[in-house]
Amino acid sequence: MTWNQTYDPFGSMLLSTLLAAIPIVVMLVGLGFLHMRAHVAAFAGLVSAFVIAVFAFGMPLNMAGLAAGYGAAYGLMPIGWIVLNIIFLHQLTEANGSFTTLQRSISGITGDRRLQLLLIAFSFGAFFEGAAGFGTPVAVTAALLIGLGFSPLAASGLSLIANTAPVAYGALGTPVIALAAVTGLDLMQLSAMIGRQLPFFSLLVPFWLIWAFAGWRGMMEIWPAILVCGVSFAVPQFLVSNYHGPWLVDVVAAIVSMLCLVAFLRVWQPKSLWTSTALKGRENGDGSEVHAGPGIDLSGPGPDKGALIRAWLPWGILTVFVFAWGIPQVKTLLDGFFIQKIPFEGLHNAIYKVPPVVAAAHPEAAVFNFNVMSMTGTGIFLSALVAGLAMGFSPVALVKIYGRTLWKVRYSLATIAIMLALGFLTRYSGLDATLGLAFAMTGPFYPLFGTLLGWLGVALTGSDTASNVLFGGLQKITSQQLGLSPILMSAANSSGGVMGKMIDAQSIVVASTATGWQNSEGTILRYVFFHSIALAVLVGLLVTLQAYVPPFTSLVLH
Repeated sequence: MTWNQTYDPFGSMLLSTLLAAIPIVVMLVGLGFLHMRAHVAAFAGLVSAFVIAVFAFGMPLNMAGLAAGYGAAYGLMPIGWIVLNIIFLHQLTEANGSFTTLQRSISGITGDRRLQLLLIAFSFGAFFEGAAGFGTPVAVTAALLIGLGFSPLAASGLSLIANTAPVAYGALGTPVIALAAVTGLDLMQLSAMIGRQLPFFSLLVPFWLIWAFAGWRGMMEIWPAILVCGVSFAVPQFLVSNYHGPWLVDVVAAIVSMLCLVAFLRVWQPKSLWTSTALKGRENGDGSEVHAGPGIDLSGPGPDKGALIRAWLPWGILTVFVFAWGIPQVKTLLDGFFIQKIPFEGLHNAIYKVPPVVAAAHPEAAVFNFNVMSMTGTGIFLSALVAGLAMGFSPVALVKIYGRTLWKVRYSLATIAIMLALGFLTRYSGLDATLGLAFAMTGPFYPLFGTLLGWLGVALTGSDTASNVLFGGLQKITSQQLGLSPILMSAANSSGGVMGKMIDAQSIVVASTATGWQNSEGTILRYVFFHSIALAVLVGLLVTLQAYVPPFTSLVLH
């Protein structure tokens, strides 16, 4: 049995679009305004998507169930597997006290909280985005920031804001590679075009990050350090993406940024030390004041060299494993030991995506790759075991702490599974394509709205890779019809998508879990939503300039 997606079942794009948007509205309203717990809001969105997909868009009942099940499985493996194991490593470092030493070492570089944000949330987070992606950078940086005493909202929200500009080249360039695969466009040209868009924002985001934390005056007090951080990331990002390819863009840029910022702070420090870890002028969702976390006592002498090495050792081990697991040759080798491809019979190649979303009808695959050996989460798990043994934990103690970690993140894992079930159901039912076609009807304003389509794709799926797979073909077809460069608009899908990363439910749940601030996902969403849409619009305006206005048009590849 096969089924062709239908994108306008009622003969009215307005009505069809409004219906397709209901599941997203239900989830966001429940999460952001009705203060539902994240898994409850996600389940409400899933139920509404199921009803609309089956009864309004005509999706067969069994296919709808299989699509939701496929999404839930993907949510647990690999996404939930990453979250569980990074929190396990964090719990180990807290249990033996090395995490406190690590925090003291960071404060030894600078006691200024704004500069700590640049180092950890932007530069260090970008390295983990480039090496692993899929929630790893937010989990690591949010845990580090909450341990340094940042308020839960600051640690969560600012980690999400910082994890934007590097996303398009995350996981060793996976989103760009996927975009080239689905569009048939040249990989190097796509890499170069994205590298002519995002460096502007790699320069802007560090300023935006500190402004969001400390306000305008607090930002201007450290503008030289912000400039060093942004420029030293943006320049390598442009050079590597244009002259080497998408694979090592974030890794190289992040390392250069960290080295340049640390070197600069050896010769420059702000006139006044910013010690507050609360968000300037912010309140929690219930109206109470945002308070700082417990933090650490920074008084007294700093850690000795041996203690410092022991404190950074677990994170060094993590870096080595994560980077190794991101190398394509290593992934291929590990898959040779074990990989199980599980087709979802009744869904796999049974649903056809049809024009005008694609040039010619083609079936949608639904094969769950249970490649547990090569999953990034497995690399993190092994790094945690090695680090735990190096820290002196016994195997029994490791098992006990792992059990406590699993119990700690149980609701977060359930939320991620439900969120991905919702995302996959909207994809296989064609609800997301209906929304995409609505964006494509904007004519000369398409460079702006096409960019926002990428933003919407990441907000829905939680992945720039998934958004590129989802809308890459539509971007290519629509841009050709409008006389625009398909390279420009396909790249814009990825560049705009990165700004949706901070509001996707998966990332918000990861951030709340890493900071131990469960059931506050709605508060985080309300805080980051303005930043997300504002930055996405700015990307759209840049793409519009590149499409129509010299000298920006000279940057466009055709």
